[in-house]
Amino acid sequence: MIIDVHAHIWKNKYEADRQDLLKAAEVHNIKKIFISALGCYIPDEDEIRELNSEAEKTLKTYPDIFEGYVYVNPRNADAMDVLRRGIEEQGFIGMKLWVATYCDDRLCYPLYEQCIKYDIPVLIHSFYKAVDQLPYESLGQNVANVAKRYPEAKILMAHLGADCYNGIKPIAPYKNVSVDISGSIYRADDLNYTIRQIGADRILFGTDMGASFNMSYGQILEADCSEADREKMLSGNAIKLFGLKL
Repeated sequence: MIIDVHAHIWKNKYEADRQDLLKAAEVHNIKKIFISALGCYIPDEDEIRELNSEAEKTLKTYPDIFEGYVYVNPRNADAMDVLRRGIEEQGFIGMKLWVATYCDDRLCYPLYEQCIKYDIPVLIHSFYKAVDQLPYESLGQNVANVAKRYPEAKILMAHLGADCYNGIKPIAPYKNVSVDISGSIYRADDLNYTIRQIGADRILFGTDMGASFNMSYGQILEADCSEADREKMLSGNAIKLFGLKL
């Protein structure tokens, strides 16, 4: 079974992205795809409302395929209400933080505390770049700071932090942090290195689609691990983290 915990629909191309993801699910026999809707880096309240509405539409139109994250900008005055509505009314089962602020900014603290009460995971974008790092783009150490402050939180660090050698070591001691492999795996040893550092039980399959499904899937297939661990990374760990009933 394949569960993709990290994909997107993007502003101004919602329907095209929906159809691309549905086609991918059919072609690759993906059981579930987790989405968030994204637009600009620091969206205002109106844009957040639009993005989450389009993600909600996707979940409710294709409930057998899609699950989703409510996307929250902690800088907005209505951030807590966006989270509440997303979980209690719109059907999301996780929260997404992107690059509006660092994930360990105190603006995020009330959101984490509410996610702990809801018992839902938080997907945190983390992406180390040698050049063109975004102003508030979180790194592995930022994620580790959150994990240390909130050991009860269920944290999913995206992309292995982009550079696993930079991103994985800071979060390794914190068992409440899992990682997804979406959108960053270009070196053959990235996944094997991560398995050695934190074990297969904390690694989830993701693609960042529209990024390449085949690149992420190939990494799982070629990983130096047991078949049981391969199944955990492809689906079992996601089922456990999100409490899925399939």
